[in-house]
Order: sequence, then structure tokens, then C-alpha cells
Amino acid sequence: MKYKNYKLEELATIKYGKNQKKVISDNGHIPIYGTGGLMGYATEALYDKPSVLIGRKGTIEKVRYVTHPFWTVDTLFYTIIQDNIVLPHYLYYLMSLLDLKKFNEGTTIPSLRTETLNRIEFNVPELEYQSKVLSILEPIEEKIDTNNLINKNLEAQIDSLYTELFIRSANPKWKLGTVADLGTVIGGSTPSKKVDAYYTDHGIAWITPKDLSLDRSKFFYHGETDITNLGLSNSSATIMPPGTVLFSSRAPIGYIAIAANELCTNQGFKSVVPKKTIGTAFVYCFLKANLPTIENMASGSTFKEVSGSIMKSVPATIPDQESISHFNDFAKPRILEQKNLEAENRSLATIRDSLLPRLMSGELDISKIALSC
Repeated sequence: MKYKNYKLEELATIKYGKNQKKVISDNGHIPIYGTGGLMGYATEALYDKPSVLIGRKGTIEKVRYVTHPFWTVDTLFYTIIQDNIVLPHYLYYLMSLLDLKKFNEGTTIPSLRTETLNRIEFNVPELEYQSKVLSILEPIEEKIDTNNLINKNLEAQIDSLYTELFIRSANPKWKLGTVADLGTVIGGSTPSKKVDAYYTDHGIAWITPKDLSLDRSKFFYHGETDITNLGLSNSSATIMPPGTVLFSSRAPIGYIAIAANELCTNQGFKSVVPKKTIGTAFVYCFLKANLPTIENMASGSTFKEVSGSIMKSVPATIPDQESISHFNDFAKPRILEQKNLEAENRSLATIRDSLLPRLMSGELDISKIALSC
């Protein structure tokens, strides 16, 4: 397969986003994107064709591919792609292999300039070969997207029943208590970073708020790094069981996830190990529903933090066991399906990420694959 070398400026025109103030609306239906993701909805589109979005300031390391009409703010570039040379989705995959942080020209805030981006070079095959590459990668992406939609629907079902049972139809005779009545509140700790022997790639799962910010999954197995038994014994970190509901208590407050296996956390969490009579599903939904209350109870002069004592004292209505059992019977199988679908997505993403560089470089020869009409 022959490849031709192009600069990015030959493949696409980089355009600046615009201030969204005049178009953002509660009645809008056009997504408004910033470097952090979806920011709201607009009444009109800035561009309506497939495009690769590139961070201009702030979060610059990841590109985004969109196929629907959209608006980008002034911290996010969009692209008008020369699709007679490169297919838009193929260009996205090419750019996703770049380490864009290498092109950072900001001092305090990471920044990219069009002049620098335009000079980046790519080896691009003919359009037919690009289509063959996409015929392998796109079904994987579509399955991941489908699984995410199913999980979003399952989440809505669980939230809806929780709201109906425990908020709209709450029995005034139910006991008034606190989070301490729902489970055991456990904090975390960080082993000394000066001791290499406390950390490893494959050891005891140890989660930080940063892990939850980078991966918005509902279930967590491991973080960016693990700790060793030596690190555990030389810190006040505590191993918690599967089903523990993780709650970030600072920087920021309110990341919520579920432990998929035994794990521990750093001091940025006040997690809840649910009582058996209460269950993971109820505690998870309770913390989501009461996040504003918990945030308002936080204290601190430099930055807000939810201490262990505050977390334990968060007010909670304790429903009767029949209502909780009814909710858990409904929620448990749906949460299990969510967990399985997230696990499948992780496997699919691993396959995609393994294939991607080999397909784009031509290491995997797919020239004889016949495209179906």
C-alpha cells in the first residue's frame, strides 16, 4: 500500500470556535463543545459536517470526532476536512495517535497554535484503503456507543425508581438518620511518594480522584497506579470490599463510583461500605441525589472538603426494609448488566487501541479485504 505525505493544512482547515453567549439556550438542540466536553446547547450550528475538534487552550491532549451539527467555544478548534483526500473519521484516528502535548506552546495554560498544527505531517493512503480501515474500526466504536446508550438507559431506570420510592413517595413515618446508618464511612491515605517500594503496576488497587476524572466509568477495578503490601502497611489506607461506593471528598467533591473489587483510596475520598440491609444500589443513588446537600456541608478556607465526621452526619431518611428490598430487587440485575457492559467496553477499547496503530501504519495488510456495498 502506497502512502502520500501531507501536512495537516493540506488535509483540513483549522477554524476557531466562537463565544456561545448569543446562541446558548435552554431551548437549544445543537451541542456546544468546549475542551472539557459538552457545555450546553445552542439554537444554531457553527458547522454541520463531520469534523475533528482540537483543543486550543486547556485540555489539549485529546481530539474529538463529531458527525452532527455543533458549536465550539473559543478554546476549541474545529476542522473543515478535505474529504477528497482524507475521510473525516480516518483523520480523527490519525490525530488520536498524536501526543499533542508535545506541541504545547503555553506557559501556564496548555495551548496549541494553528501555525504549529498545520505543519504536522501525516502519511495518508488512498481513500479506498482508508474505507477498509474504517470498516474494521467503526463497528467496534458502534458497539461501544451502543453499550453506553444501554447503560445510560439502565441508569435512568434505576434513578427513576429511586426518585419515585424514596423522594416523591417517601413515607413521613420513616426513621430520620444519617449516612452512618447506611454504611461505614472510610477515608484513605497516600503512602510516601519518596519510597518507590510502596508503589507498583500490579498490586493493591489504589484509587485517586484523578482516576475518576479521567475515566467516568461507574465501576472501578484499578487506578493509574497500585500500591504494594508494604505501602499499605505504612499508611492508613484501608482495603474496602467490592460494592463499596466511592465518593470523592475534595478536589473535586462528588465523583461517585462503585468498587468492582477490593481496593483502597487516597485521602481524597470518604467512601461508604453499605450495610447488607441497605445495599450498594441504594447508597449509590442516595449520594447522587444528595450531592448538593453534601457539597453545602463541606468546609475549608483554601478549598472545600468533606471530612469523615461531616460525611457520617449527612442527614438520611431510612426507609423500611420492604421498600429497600423492592428497590434492590429491581436495581441489582440492572447494575450487574451495567458492570458487564462496561467490562465489555474495556475489552473492545483494548482491541481497538491495539489495532489502531498497526492499521494506520500499514503493518496489518488489509488491502485484500473486500468492502461490502
